[in-house]
Amino acid sequence: MSAVLKQPARPRSGLPGLLLLPLAFVVLAAMAPMLSDYALEIGFRILLLVTLAEAWNLLAGYGGLVSLGTASFFGIGAYALTGLLNKTGTPLGLALPLAGVCSALLALVVSRAVFRLRGLYFTVGTLALAEATRLFMVNFNGFGGATGLFLAQDPPDLRVLYLIATALLALTTVVMTLATQSRFSILLRAVRDDEDAAAQIGVRPFRIKLIVFVLTSFLIGVAGGLQGLKLGAIEPYGMFGIQWTVNVLSIVIIGGQGQRAGPVVGAIFVVALGELLADYPAMHLALTGAILITVVRFAPKGLVGLVRKLA
Repeated sequence: MSAVLKQPARPRSGLPGLLLLPLAFVVLAAMAPMLSDYALEIGFRILLLVTLAEAWNLLAGYGGLVSLGTASFFGIGAYALTGLLNKTGTPLGLALPLAGVCSALLALVVSRAVFRLRGLYFTVGTLALAEATRLFMVNFNGFGGATGLFLAQDPPDLRVLYLIATALLALTTVVMTLATQSRFSILLRAVRDDEDAAAQIGVRPFRIKLIVFVLTSFLIGVAGGLQGLKLGAIEPYGMFGIQWTVNVLSIVIIGGQGQRAGPVVGAIFVVALGELLADYPAMHLALTGAILITVVRFAPKGLVGLVRKLA
């Protein structure tokens, strides 16, 4: 195993796909002037959810850190962006990355505590972190309490938000490509498969987990800031709501955990299902639960893994 870790990651055969990625993002950006408001709304939602799912897939699918604290970093990003725009007048191009930095700092602060937990205990610990953050925001008047905060300036046009979401997903894709096709991916999977054995052969599990935890928290924080910018008003129950964690989890499981195309397929499937059953929320919830159970039981690698297996 030590010999494997010392070898550089071999280039994969998906070079044509990597070359097509920039073209795909150019096409997405070029479509913005031609889309209706409804299509822009759906497109923005898919882009945002794919970004969140990509980050979570890197953390859980490749790193084995099954976190249920997505909402905490998402909400911190939204609050940080609103505070920066309202209090300091920071330009939007700088405020969005800084919102991600705030979420990354939160991950850095709590990392030593949550990394003491493993497996199911880590999952429960991150869920407790999300709930504790939400309760703090509800009860602390410095951030508006339960009422929340309003953006002092008007949100950008929906087309501008769509383009920003496209750029964010492009950045996330670059991060995912570098993280999954380099030596770092070998170290990450070694820690995921057996942390103690990896430590015995010279890998530093804490450092590897910290890098991926902070990196994904940054991306989730920027996505949270973008959502807060779109709404123009934020409050704890919406920004720190469990639905952000559940939606991301559902997307990755349905699309395929540890699969590069899993978040994209899962996000399109979940958003399409939600639009088809928008008038039937109870049926939507029940059907989503049934689909999740079926996928976990019969297709543990998701729809992408199932198609590959059948092919």
